[in-house]
Amino acid sequence: MIDNISWLAIYPEIVLLVMACVIALVDLGVSSPRRTGTYVLTMLTLAVVAAMQGMYASSGNTFYAFSNMVVSDSMGNWLKCFSTLALMVTLVYGRPYAADRDMLRGGELFTLSLFSLLGMFIMISANNFLMIYLGLELMALSSYALVALRRDNATASEAAMKYFVLSAMASGFLLYGLSMMYGATGSLDITEVFKAISSGQIRHQVLVFGLVFVVSGLAFKLGAVPFHMWIPDVYQGAPTVVTLLIGGAPKLAGFAMTMRLLVDGLLPLAIDWQQMLAVLAIGSLVIGNVAAIAQTNLKRMLAYSTISQMAFVLLGLMSGVINGNFDPTTTQVAYSAAMFYVITYVLTTLAAFGVILLLTREGFESEEISDMAGLNQRSPLYAGVLAVCLFSMAGIPPLVGFYAKLSILQALMASGQAAYIGLAVFAVVMSLIGAFYYLRVVKVMYFDAPTSTAKVSAPLDVRVVLTLNGALVLGLGLLPGGLMALCADAIVRSLAS
Repeated sequence: MIDNISWLAIYPEIVLLVMACVIALVDLGVSSPRRTGTYVLTMLTLAVVAAMQGMYASSGNTFYAFSNMVVSDSMGNWLKCFSTLALMVTLVYGRPYAADRDMLRGGELFTLSLFSLLGMFIMISANNFLMIYLGLELMALSSYALVALRRDNATASEAAMKYFVLSAMASGFLLYGLSMMYGATGSLDITEVFKAISSGQIRHQVLVFGLVFVVSGLAFKLGAVPFHMWIPDVYQGAPTVVTLLIGGAPKLAGFAMTMRLLVDGLLPLAIDWQQMLAVLAIGSLVIGNVAAIAQTNLKRMLAYSTISQMAFVLLGLMSGVINGNFDPTTTQVAYSAAMFYVITYVLTTLAAFGVILLLTREGFESEEISDMAGLNQRSPLYAGVLAVCLFSMAGIPPLVGFYAKLSILQALMASGQAAYIGLAVFAVVMSLIGAFYYLRVVKVMYFDAPTSTAKVSAPLDVRVVLTLNGALVLGLGLLPGGLMALCADAIVRSLAS
């Protein structure tokens, strides 16, 4: 029998599912070219869901539901709250762009976004291998359709095909790895898997073999080298609003899935998966930063930038356990730094793509670096917001990206291990290389002659949200303590459960 706690744990998911179906039906009667009715109803739904998740997260309670298949804890609820807010911001930025490109003939952009968010929620709350896979596929299938939403655009269709094929391969890797885990431990329940591995009665070789496939599947989703090949093509080929839908909120879900699988389930195998994460992080730092220098397309450059940024998240995740010794303080510092990093990365990405979306006009994609020439003369505000985002990604103080990188480096240094300190130094050197391509865009915006004299105009809601977004990147850099404390508390509560 399903008890009341089980229903309580998934109220936000129920609201999201019901409203996604209602919005799909209501949209049939909406005739405005910008789908105003559908848009307003979607935003109200997301606002309610975000408020519910915020209340759940603030309570700090942890409970398991549906025979331990679902977990509702502080970390998961905060990540779901931030994912919902990220989707709201994305839709505010993306609606004018979508309307100009005939992507709002139906309400698919809104309904598919809601179903994609539902998939993320399931991934974040999953305490069972099948639930993780279910959430992953729901999110992925919605994303495929979104990438191919411009049916008459050959580049978008090609990007959708690449995304579909490579993502299906990643899902296959993950599923194969999870089936190996199930075969070795006899359970799909992540808590039971943890207990079985801790008992030491299981063949280590089988587990490590399965672990390789699980980590490969996770690396695909996070976009780590050598499983990054889909990111540049999809980022560049997809309509810019869909690029932001893929590059924003799903990163939070990917982080949660990694935490659930590697930390909650496979922590006794930490020595094995930390080595794999180290290799992925080194590769991502090198290729992400070096390849980004050669790019002339801004979306493609941000794609390689994403690869290098995810390397820092991996560095945070791999510095939680030292030599197989589980120390609560070290673990909390490392994992909360990784959580802080991924949240601030999504915040910065939203603002950067928001400016790109704002500069696009009907029939013109403003996605080449040269298109940013003289932006400061045309619109000092938007040039300022984009400059703040790029400086933050480069890790320049006092912006939030600096503190995010610093917290990861502190976690590595705190281990006292020579290899980890070496990794920290390597990450700093690579960040210096990375600063070059970010500063190049700033130079083009402020010092090059404008190529276009077209006035930069945007609806009031876009201007307000974008300004707040840029202010948050700066504000959280000056006062990072609140969000850091929130992440630390969430991680402590999650690990304690």
